Amino acid sequence: MSNQMIQQKPINKHGKNVAIIAYFTIIGWIIALLMFGQKPTRLAAFHLRQSLGLFLTGVVLSFIPLIGWILVIPLLVLWLIGLIQACEGEAKPLPMVGNFYQQTLRYVI
Repeated sequence: MSNQMIQQKPINKHGKNVAIIAYFTIIGWIIALLMFGQKPTRLAAFHLRQSLGLFLTGVVLSFIPLIGWILVIPLLVLWLIGLIQACEGEAKPLPMVGNFYQQTLRYVI
């Protein structure tokens, strides 16, 4: 999706709804991606990348005994921060991992 096709401002309700839905399980993420395809916005793209990054990190951590399972707790905190930011219509990267997710997943969404 080219940057020219993605709406810039103002943050509309559709983009905010997509951003919020993206944080609710992988099924919610897929639904949000389909909604994003109908009317792409920068806010929605940002949160789709953040939530996908969190999901993929959680999958990787689940395969690491003990240490990975313990690290899931801070991941849940990051998930909550991302969800709150989506609800507020903000596009701030998550602490420690957000910029990495944006750079790594920019070609996916």
